[in-house]
Amino acid sequence: MLGGDLVAVWEVALSDGVFRIEFAHGTTTGKRVVCVNGQEVIRKDWMFKLVGKETFTVGSTQTKATINIEALTGFAYEYTLEVGGKSLEKFIHDRAKMSKTWLLRVDGDDCRIVLEKDTMDVWCNGQKLDVMGEFVDDGTETHFTLGEHECCIKAISSGKKNRGIMHVLLVDGENIPGVGP
Repeated sequence: MLGGDLVAVWEVALSDGVFRIEFAHGTTTGKRVVCVNGQEVIRKDWMFKLVGKETFTVGSTQTKATINIEALTGFAYEYTLEVGGKSLEKFIHDRAKMSKTWLLRVDGDDCRIVLEKDTMDVWCNGQKLDVMGEFVDDGTETHFTLGEHECCIKAISSGKKNRGIMHVLLVDGENIPGVGP
């Protein structure tokens, strides 16, 4: 699909999954091909302008992504990815503040649980789950099930001003360690 013109690959973690974005750029023909998780989303076989932008959406949330193609010197090019209008680095940094991710195995299946802290939406392997939230003495609890397993995300104060609220995932009462900070 992309052939020998593959020039950049990025991994972008969203609520509904981790997406692999591949970009092929033919520097003699101007060809541009963008694939997301192996699926071609843009193909331009012949372009006179070798620099510019390609914009597309990623995931079920239709998050906007843009690949910027800039000339450096001679026939050297630089490729950068923007997600949600931000550089990939800034997007990843902001995302770490706005979400919490857990990776676990449930009944032999790998599960990627993501909590969106601003909306309290919970996703499992790309599917938004039905949840029930409730206020409790020491914070909030968001309840949901995975198969026959009772799950709860507890939001509790860390007791430290600079850390704020901590989110803990319990599956059948067992604490599951999160990914990242």
